[in-house]
Amino acid sequence: MKYIGEYAELRIDRFTSVGAYLEDDEGFEVLLPNKYLTDNLEVDQTIRVYIYNDSEDRPVATTETPMVELNDFAFLKVKAVSNFGAFLDWGLEKDLLVPFKEQTAKMVEDGVYLIHLYRDEQTNRLVGSARINRFLEDEITDLEQGDEVDIFVAEVTDLGRKVIVNNKYSGLIFKDRLVRPLRNGERTTAYVEFVREDGKLDISLVPIGLEKFDEFSETVLSYLKENNGTITVTDKSSPDLIRSELGMSKKSFKKAVGNLYKNKKIKLTDTTIELV
Repeated sequence: MKYIGEYAELRIDRFTSVGAYLEDDEGFEVLLPNKYLTDNLEVDQTIRVYIYNDSEDRPVATTETPMVELNDFAFLKVKAVSNFGAFLDWGLEKDLLVPFKEQTAKMVEDGVYLIHLYRDEQTNRLVGSARINRFLEDEITDLEQGDEVDIFVAEVTDLGRKVIVNNKYSGLIFKDRLVRPLRNGERTTAYVEFVREDGKLDISLVPIGLEKFDEFSETVLSYLKENNGTITVTDKSSPDLIRSELGMSKKSFKKAVGNLYKNKKIKLTDTTIELV
């Protein structure tokens, strides 16, 4: 049905005992219940609402904002589990159902899971799915190394952080590329480091190429100046120390130091790095 899972600009046609009925120019009609009405609303006024199915699968309008939009991803918390599946809090009065067939492992109450919101074409219902890979493309034709992309931060793995790239590709930020902490559900800008033959992407949080090392070199120079020209953080220091002090991976730090040394900006000793 039209508008289910979407926002719409609709005109107030009339007020009734249960709420206001909204219409578009093509005769579509939907109820905005009393709880969402305000004193300044009047007939023929146009308002923006979100439309979904109520507990009886009838279309209903709301002025509330869902935590996830149609064909998008989000981390949501389970409010209850029943014989039908798990019901997740997504910011609206009626909870979002993730049927058992759409779960990768049995969801439990109060658990937080990454889901994708889609509209079932047969039933016209909004459904949550934890089978994320089903909604990602495995052939990459519009990206290449160095491209700037938008990422959604997904789960932590042994290799690093999974991310969803441009809302349609699977990507990974390796541990040594995690130059700053990331949180589940965060959206940010990143860069394509490598396009793999299996349809997955290696992602970097900083630009690819010489510009990246120049940026890190400037960070190391600034850190040296702040510490009177001498630091005891070296390429022998632990990755955790380097990340906490300079906000970069050990690999990036070593390349930045190498760049500065090659350009005769610093001198190296066994225990220190010093400005020339």
